[in-house]
Amino acid sequence: MSIRRLPEHLVNRIAAGEVVERPASALKELVENAIDSGATRIAITLSDGGIARVEVADDGCGMDPAEMALALERHATSKLPDEAIESVVTLGFRGEALPSIASVARLTLESRPRGADGWQRVVDNGQVLREGPAALPPGTRVVVEDLFARVPARRKFLRSGRSEYAACLDVVRRLAMARPDIAFTLEHDGRRALSAPLAEDRPARVATLTDRALADNCVAIDWTRDGVVLGGVASIPTYNRGIADHQYLFVNGRPVKDRLLMGAIRGAYAEMLPRDRHAVVALFLDMPTSEVDVNVHPAKTEVRFRDPAMVRGLIVSGLRRALDAAGHRSVQRPTEAALGMWQPEQPAVPGPATAPTFYTPQISAHVADHRPTFFSAPPQARAEPAWAPPPATTAFPLGVARGQVAKTYIVAEAEDGLVLVDQHAAHERLVLERMRAALAGGRVASQALLLPEVIELDEPACDRLEARAGELADFGLEIERFGPRAVLVRATPALLGAGDTTALVTDLADELAAFDEALSLKERVDLVASTMACHGSVRAGRVLAVAEMNALLREMEVTPHSGQCNHGRPTWIKLAHGDIEKLFGRK
Repeated sequence: MSIRRLPEHLVNRIAAGEVVERPASALKELVENAIDSGATRIAITLSDGGIARVEVADDGCGMDPAEMALALERHATSKLPDEAIESVVTLGFRGEALPSIASVARLTLESRPRGADGWQRVVDNGQVLREGPAALPPGTRVVVEDLFARVPARRKFLRSGRSEYAACLDVVRRLAMARPDIAFTLEHDGRRALSAPLAEDRPARVATLTDRALADNCVAIDWTRDGVVLGGVASIPTYNRGIADHQYLFVNGRPVKDRLLMGAIRGAYAEMLPRDRHAVVALFLDMPTSEVDVNVHPAKTEVRFRDPAMVRGLIVSGLRRALDAAGHRSVQRPTEAALGMWQPEQPAVPGPATAPTFYTPQISAHVADHRPTFFSAPPQARAEPAWAPPPATTAFPLGVARGQVAKTYIVAEAEDGLVLVDQHAAHERLVLERMRAALAGGRVASQALLLPEVIELDEPACDRLEARAGELADFGLEIERFGPRAVLVRATPALLGAGDTTALVTDLADELAAFDEALSLKERVDLVASTMACHGSVRAGRVLAVAEMNALLREMEVTPHSGQCNHGRPTWIKLAHGDIEKLFGRK
């Protein structure tokens, strides 16, 4: 077959395949153009998730008719003033963004520079339909309608309107996060879905666009090394989510999804977060353009660093330094009541409620020496009697409970040693196995709430939960939609008992975001049931009676896989008699 030139409309469609994968891709290009135009306000309107209509209006510099015609030509741009392609400082320079979009949709471009008249140009799937005067305020308005309507091979691969809307919302959220100096609004099907007014700084804008609770559960990042600046916010380890979709990364103001940066975040939180939990972060990396290549991906969502090891080290050091400076906020500490249980107590004395007086030598007339002396009162401790027969190896492999340490670990005496049990991890596994057994029988029993609970989430999360409401009911969780950004919980799985319903539903919404839509929840039973079991298990920090501890031990002995929790960590360990003797030098 001989070589031939492709027709112009086909060239544009091929270029569109690189840039425009879905409505969110087109929206990203249009909003980036608005940002680079010097706009201070950007208004976005969507219909049917952007499939039917995408409109972006800004108050930027605008274009005259000649510039508008040039902007719709391939490889024409105002964002690359010279041939130094590696030194681009705007969000993009691709000239074929507008013509590529216009080749697969109906595009209406209207613009007006300050002090001049407005102009309009309409292109329908590559063909110019009309142009002429237009009435609009200074700035630019771009309308994209019926994306891929004449390209059925591409149209059929688009997802539902809700899924496409969620992708568009994520694009706008990330771009708005990087520019607190620009006000953003997003309307979808006539409803205001996002409003980000001008903010004083990035942390304030991040809190507005993510979760209001983040503002009280984060640390500020401010770290510089070798001319590279790292800023932003990061959650304390105890404030985390079930998936990594709440990690926002920016390089020179450009939103990116980079494996190196994601790995650096995981490394910074190592040993502070469970493997299945993820920090909430918004990190802004500013560096010389010569140190980063933003042209390795057509949509510029990936970057390549000249010195990746330095960048990774900068992120790990910056995050750890900020988390260390947060002190006890970066880790879970025992409650003050738990710490108080380890303090010396005065002995109880019959008679008047006055403690006995012991002689304490005086160091000076003003300073007393409170060091314990031979005459000091001995520290006291209390324990609940555990009347139980001597354990038998065959009957009680995990022994008989003798006490509890730090309200977290059960201490049991077995015939061949000392057993320590993590009460939360163990009960989490037991709840999971009960739920599996119930599902095998058909459905998990539910417990109706006396008062239904309203839980506020973002709109895409509510959409995901609503779409799977029937399947969640099989797990014992009965929910229904309660407005655009809330769900109503009417019943929870009876196996879970009283728990934090808000945290449970929030984590389930996150898990659903990571699922393949083709899979049912029952096909992902382990993940969903594990999430529910975690929220319904006995928490660390709860005081258990000896009878409760023994009941937990007995159930562990007859439950499969009870030696490990749902996250792969051990639920119990044993110190054999020989190990204990070694600790005391007796062997």
